[in-house]
Amino acid sequence: MANFVTTKDNIPIQMKQLLLISMGLLMSLGALAAKVDTVMVHSTVMNKDIKTVVITPAETRKTRDRRYPVVYLLHGATGNCKYWLEKVKSNLPEIADEKGMIFVTPDALNSWYIDSPINKKLQYETFTAKELVSYIDSHYKTIADRKGRAVTGLSMGGHGALYLAFRHKDTYGACGSMSGGVDFRPFPQNWEIKYSLGEMAHNRKRWDANVVVNQIGRINNHDLAITIDCGEGDFFLEVNKSLHERLLGRGIDHDFTTRPGGHNPQYWHNAIDYQLLFFQKFFEANGIR
Repeated sequence: MANFVTTKDNIPIQMKQLLLISMGLLMSLGALAAKVDTVMVHSTVMNKDIKTVVITPAETRKTRDRRYPVVYLLHGATGNCKYWLEKVKSNLPEIADEKGMIFVTPDALNSWYIDSPINKKLQYETFTAKELVSYIDSHYKTIADRKGRAVTGLSMGGHGALYLAFRHKDTYGACGSMSGGVDFRPFPQNWEIKYSLGEMAHNRKRWDANVVVNQIGRINNHDLAITIDCGEGDFFLEVNKSLHERLLGRGIDHDFTTRPGGHNPQYWHNAIDYQLLFFQKFFEANGIR
């Protein structure tokens, strides 16, 4: 029988050493995991706090002074700040570590990310493009420059991402859309749009002024890195094709992809991988690695 030297608590020294090593490994693994915060970001323009999920890469001694690019992920109608993490891409924390990116997913109700002219509680263009960006840059280790910011989203969030980027190209350097409602005028009774803009039949100018396809005149070629993605079975496919043709007509370079799939989390789970690769290349082209 083997003889073990024991400590005062009658635990063999060899076993105690193994336990200490195991505990140390577990602690180090925990320290190397990306952090998921749920924070309340105050909006002055709406006088309320907005729940937001922020995913940051793990911090080590080597990365303690590192700053990271930020990708803003916008949810769709009926979604919330947890939709991306819980319904679309549960491994976002691992991707944050792998790619060295911060992900930010704010609540936006069914606002379509516009500043409503009829509802002071729906000022989500100002909140998302200004107040939220300012908060994130002041509370996290970001690259506080357009070359270190991208915004994308799904469905309503796809509209929001392009809408915000086209109107705030000084804030974002890259943008994307997945299954985006880039022209919601064919759907005047859907997704509570009328609560932000009024009934389309009586407010046509407002509706015309707030669709992505009518923001193209705000940008020139190379102002933004743009990627657009839509499933071939998606009810937004035709409006995305129209946006693609209008961008071509204006001579604005962009990626445009269609692939088999519909308007659902399975499609977005796949599509976001390609968009993050697109953003990663944009960041690297700007010296961010």
